[in-house]
Amino acid sequence: MKKLIVTVLAAALTLTACGGGSESASSTLRVGTLSDAPPNIYLKDGNYTGFDNELLKAIAVKQNLKLEFAATDFSALLGQVASGRFDIASSAIAQTDERKKTVDFSAAYDFETMSIQAKQGTPVTDEKGLAGKRVAVIQATVGDHWLTSTVPTAQAVRFPDYAAALTALKTGSVDAYILDQSIAEKNVTDNADAKLVVVKSFDTDVPHGFAVKKGNADLLKKVDDGLKQVISDGTWLKLHQQFLPTAPVPAGFQG
Repeated sequence: MKKLIVTVLAAALTLTACGGGSESASSTLRVGTLSDAPPNIYLKDGNYTGFDNELLKAIAVKQNLKLEFAATDFSALLGQVASGRFDIASSAIAQTDERKKTVDFSAAYDFETMSIQAKQGTPVTDEKGLAGKRVAVIQATVGDHWLTSTVPTAQAVRFPDYAAALTALKTGSVDAYILDQSIAEKNVTDNADAKLVVVKSFDTDVPHGFAVKKGNADLLKKVDDGLKQVISDGTWLKLHQQFLPTAPVPAGFQG
């Protein structure tokens, strides 16, 4: 699939952009993201946007970095960071112990809240109702792990991207869908004719972070320093209210 690339000039001044080694001051950091998972990460009018991507852009402005975004499948994203195809991954990525073996993560910029989504009239009221059902998950996500570990009798139907999983739910080829709460709520408002509902949501203590190649301490420090700056000046809270108005604001992110 041809990937649409959007270049974001974060600031007029440039510093060395450390994408895995010593690079020239004009280097552009390559950001791997998704195009179909609003409100966190999506493509609109040729621009990669959403809470996570706009937050990363704000961090880049603070740290005088240039970013170039490209879409990929979530299941391949961390491997592509590890191989050097991307310098940063921006995709509401939950920092699990297994993923930390592949990449390094920034400080937490949010926390995972999951939902069970279905269509109106569903008999599913909670996780117990998923037993024996066909349930959509995005391959290699926390939702995938949660379903297989919490409801082993459910039939996990794995998809490479959010759009395909949503289509499966809308057409009835799956009975439910496990995904981030913010994306599930957006699905309800954006697909009124499909009559989708959020059956249940549950908070976790799993942090979200931007991922970089293992050992890239310079880039990780720039991201973490920029994150502190956008939290302290209120940018984080403004973006959270814009893209995730119903999601809880974690302690320490008020600015």
